[in-house]
Amino acid sequence: MLYKRQISILFLLCCIVVAGTAAISATQKERNLQVLPKDISDSTLDSIMHSYNIALGVQCNFCHVPLKNFKDSLDYASDAEPMKENARDMIRMMIDINRRYFYYDSTQRPEYLNTVSCKTCHRGEPFPPED
Repeated sequence: MLYKRQISILFLLCCIVVAGTAAISATQKERNLQVLPKDISDSTLDSIMHSYNIALGVQCNFCHVPLKNFKDSLDYASDAEPMKENARDMIRMMIDINRRYFYYDSTQRPEYLNTVSCKTCHRGEPFPPED
């Protein structure tokens, strides 16, 4: 009788561990960071993305496609929207300009510099003016 109880408790603990692991995996966001640092915090990433919204006068769906079967949510990891790669190229250019032409403290990553930013050229528009 004691043996059956131990087996039952062990089985129950295994189920709890498996369920907990599945819950943790389900809450982690899939990321597809190719330009920004892979170790960037969620709050810093959200702040940077929000600054892009303001600088370009666009919403998140300008670069991110809807999730399949969930049209009210976005698939942030997907590369299906061509504008996303264009945005990456612009971010690379901005990082390069800031790294080459503006002094920065070596303790700060050049990806976080905003001496030259999206707003410098875009001025709140999705595409920079051609003047």
